[in-house]
Amino acid sequence: MVIKIITDSGSDLPLEYVEKYNVTIVHLPVHFGHDLMPEHTETKVFYEMMRESKELPTTASPSPQSFLEAFKEVEPGTDIMVLCMSSNISSTYQTATIAKEMYEEEGHPNAIEVIDTKRFSGGLSLIVATAARLSLTCSLAELKEKVLKQVGETTAYFTLDTLENVIKGGRLNRLSGAVASVLNIKLLLKISEDEGKVEVVEKTRGLPKALNLLLSKLDEKQYDYEKAAIAIVHSNCEKLALEIKSRILEKHPFKEVVFSSMGPVMGTYAGEGGIGVAF
Repeated sequence: MVIKIITDSGSDLPLEYVEKYNVTIVHLPVHFGHDLMPEHTETKVFYEMMRESKELPTTASPSPQSFLEAFKEVEPGTDIMVLCMSSNISSTYQTATIAKEMYEEEGHPNAIEVIDTKRFSGGLSLIVATAARLSLTCSLAELKEKVLKQVGETTAYFTLDTLENVIKGGRLNRLSGAVASVLNIKLLLKISEDEGKVEVVEKTRGLPKALNLLLSKLDEKQYDYEKAAIAIVHSNCEKLALEIKSRILEKHPFKEVVFSSMGPVMGTYAGEGGIGVAF
């Protein structure tokens, strides 16, 4: 039985995977001031808008109704798996769970599993891509078991070229962030496996050193390259991301690379010039 995969726009899932596996994306609303940005705004257009805006755009979780409508569009007899970004950075998982309860109360037939992946952006896109591939041959119970195993094994790191957006967004102390910016300090950040929170791993002087440190983290794992996949995400710096991809594959020949640009949800907080990997 084919299982319908649904995720949120915090996944930054590449369009090729959306189309190949018919994945449904439930979008988080993004506002510039009082204006709601259209859901399908191109990523490059979003970054141009953000560059020109005096205020940082704001994001919110989708409503339970948005998820409920996505569930109702799935044909009867097709089970559903919903893979949500970390509940510790967004309430999307909670709203999807509410929508599941509403769906079941209305008496619809399809079984639904809602999973808090404890990841976002590249980490979530890697999990969604794998789940979408496995969904063609697994039952819902089997898929849930495999996804939860992958959630426990997926490691995600990223580094940002600018701290401006995380300062504006209240994710970093303004004084500390200002000092770091003046000293050209770059942060290597990690998404904690158990809680799905952002942690500072190390501080380095300059982006090249931060990227070298990020790449060194891949050496800490063992891989079966015939099966292994890696996700690489960037915030409007494709040329740099492609260079990072090349450097990774020279040393670590992953069979599959899930490569994408951070969309408006993640891009709002990352700012331009960010690079992330998940493996």
